[in-house]
Amino acid sequence: MIRFWLIILTLIAAVDPARAADRLNVVASFSILGDFVRNVGGEYISVTTLVGPDGDTHVYMPAPADVKRVADAKIVFVNGLGLEGWLSRLVKSAGSKATIVTATSGITPLKLGSGADPHAWQSVANAKVYVTNIRDALAAADPANAEVYKSNAGAYLAQLDALDREVREAVAQIPPSRRKVISTHDAFGYFAAAYGVEFIAPVGVSTESEASARDVARIITQIRATNIPAVFMENVSDTRLIRRISAETGAKVGGTLYSDSLTAEKGDSPTYIAMVRHNIKTLTSALSP
Repeated sequence: MIRFWLIILTLIAAVDPARAADRLNVVASFSILGDFVRNVGGEYISVTTLVGPDGDTHVYMPAPADVKRVADAKIVFVNGLGLEGWLSRLVKSAGSKATIVTATSGITPLKLGSGADPHAWQSVANAKVYVTNIRDALAAADPANAEVYKSNAGAYLAQLDALDREVREAVAQIPPSRRKVISTHDAFGYFAAAYGVEFIAPVGVSTESEASARDVARIITQIRATNIPAVFMENVSDTRLIRRISAETGAKVGGTLYSDSLTAEKGDSPTYIAMVRHNIKTLTSALSP
C-alpha cells in the first residue's frame, strides 16, 4: 500500500508543471512589491523579499545573505523613485546578471521638494501599473508560462478595481471638512491625490528624516486652528512623536496606518489588499463624526 501511494505521488509531481520545471527565481525589494509579484507569478515563480514584514525600506541595511539572493535571481523587481538607495550597491556586490525591473515605470511621480515621492503604491490605480509591469517582465523572462502570468494578472487587476471602488465609497462617507490626517512621514501623497484626503506629516518622505521643533510647532498650531480630528501612527515609524502631538492638541490617536510595509501572515495586513482595507477602515472609523 505504501509503495502504491509513493507511485501516485511521483506521478502527480511529474504532471504538475510547478514541480516538473524549475520555478523562475525572482527577488522583490520589499514586502508590498513582493505581494504583487506573488499574485502575478503564482506557483511558477519563487519569490524572495529583501525587506520583510514590518521592515523599513528607507533605512534598510542589506545582509550578507542578500548578496546571494540577488546573485541567484533571474529578475530583481524594484520600486524605484529613490526608495531603495542601497540597492545599486547590493547588485554590484552580488555581481548579478539579473534583469532589474522598475515596477513604477510609466507612473508620473509626485514631487516632494527636489525629489520624487516613492510611495506610488498608495494609489490603487498605480498598483495596477505595478502589476502590469510585473506581468510583462515575467512573461518576457518565461515565455512558456506567459499566458499563466497574464491570466493571474487579469484576475488580480479585477480585485484591485473592486478595491479602488471600496476606497472611494468609504471616503465618500467622511464629511469633506474632516478629511484631514496627521501621519508620521510623507507616505500618503498618492492616496491623498487619488482619494481627496489631506495628509500632513512632521517628517519628510523618508523615515530617515527627523522632524524639527519648528515643523512640530507648525503642525500643532494647524491642528488647533483647523480642528483636525485625529492623528495616526505608522507601522514603520517611532510612535512617540505622534503621541506627543496628540497629547498637546487633544486630537485622538486614530490608530496605526500601514505605509511602507505589510505585516507577517498572522498580522492584520499581510497582503496589499488587506493593507488598503485596514487603512481605510482605520481612517473612516476615526474621521467619521
